[in-house]
Amino acid sequence: MIRVLLVDDQELVRAGLRGILREVFGFEVVGECANGGEVVDAVRRTTPDVVVMDVRMPLVDGVSATRRLRASSEAPPVLALTTFDDDESLAGMLRAGAAGFVLK
Repeated sequence: MIRVLLVDDQELVRAGLRGILREVFGFEVVGECANGGEVVDAVRRTTPDVVVMDVRMPLVDGVSATRRLRASSEAPPVLALTTFDDDESLAGMLRAGAAGFVLK
């Protein structure tokens, strides 16, 4: 079972991802965050195998949250999630330590 932490400011997006990432497909959603400022604590609490993180969020965006999270050598991989086909945003996520990305 792959343990996933979802990070997106839109509840509807998180609900959709929960519907896709089900146990029958080998996933377990172990937690959710509505902004990037919650990620580091949520990772400590839930110990996910991967973090699926929105790029653009209020308060703390995905780039900053990824940078903070990846500062720890024990941080799980981050998969960037975005609706924006924006090379600059995606490059920022990759420079911050994201392992890859998926367009919403």
